[in-house]
Amino acid sequence: MSLALIASLVAGATLLLSLLLPFAVRPLLVRLGIMDVPNERSSHSRPVLRGLGLAVLIAMLVGGLLGVLLLGGNGGFPDRWDLLLVIVLASLAAGLLGLGEDLHGVSVRARSIWLILIALAGPGALLLLATRPTSGGSFAWIAGTPGSPLQLEWLSAILLLLYAMLFVSGYINVANFVDGLNGISGLHGVIAGLAFAAAGWMTGLGWLVLAGLVLAAGFAGFLPWNLTKPGAFLGDVGSYLLGGAVAITSFAALLAGVPLLATIGPMVITFGDVGVTLVKRVREGKRWDEPHKEHTYQRIEQRGYSHLQASLLAAGCTLLTSLLGLGSLFVGFGGAIALFAAGLAVLLVYLALPRLLPARTV
Repeated sequence: MSLALIASLVAGATLLLSLLLPFAVRPLLVRLGIMDVPNERSSHSRPVLRGLGLAVLIAMLVGGLLGVLLLGGNGGFPDRWDLLLVIVLASLAAGLLGLGEDLHGVSVRARSIWLILIALAGPGALLLLATRPTSGGSFAWIAGTPGSPLQLEWLSAILLLLYAMLFVSGYINVANFVDGLNGISGLHGVIAGLAFAAAGWMTGLGWLVLAGLVLAAGFAGFLPWNLTKPGAFLGDVGSYLLGGAVAITSFAALLAGVPLLATIGPMVITFGDVGVTLVKRVREGKRWDEPHKEHTYQRIEQRGYSHLQASLLAAGCTLLTSLLGLGSLFVGFGGAIALFAAGLAVLLVYLALPRLLPARTV
């Protein structure tokens, strides 16, 4: 079975489930009374059903496991189903933590512990798989340069795992912070997933193609439910799932030798928005963890733009940084520096949009 056929089956199954499962999940959420009530952080003015990310979680779990089965039984890619399985399970764990938040809440201490465990277990398993003598795993920070074999000593392995813990747990929180407008998280999931799938296709990593397509299809199926009346939100189950899936897939791609810029391209705008906003709040003497509406995408919406318009602006910038990241697959060191500078310029333009865009009256 060809990779193209496997990819089509996996993406199709995930998309179909993501589109249809809300018919079953939505009544359950209504009975449980899981509603998003407007607060200081909200960009909506009325209670809206949340937690529909549960449907995305189930769809991505089924689609991902289907990919594992098809990839594991395919002679062309006999050894790489294990990486896809780790990505699926780590994403599931992140989503389940978010589901706990939606259903009954999780204390700050317990949430922090679970985030650390998820961010250690997933990358730790990937690191073990990548350092097997037969894995062929390597770092290739810049395309065209020899990758460094992942035969790590204990100190370098600990440092890499520490980086992964901060990276994965941090991005789960980032994705949760940025889930504040209709369309913004769904579009982010679609773009990030397609970027990872493209990177996998161009580097011959079939498992990365499937991981990206599962991510893209899962959140594409959610968008119609999010953007049409009466609307519904992902909830923490969906935003944690998004952050976990994007971060763990990015880290797995890095370990497999995908150039660094290609692995982080889809994350530049969201990381930048949250990082700059939190630093600004701390410098102004505000609590960084206090609910607010000071993120760039929120300030764009406050200029009179609709949720979809603001989300599309953020998505467009994410698409640009993702394409620039993919461009690093074809250039050397000098080209990578130029692409990095271009990505930074896109981020700076995005951060300046609330000042650059004309105000609109409703």
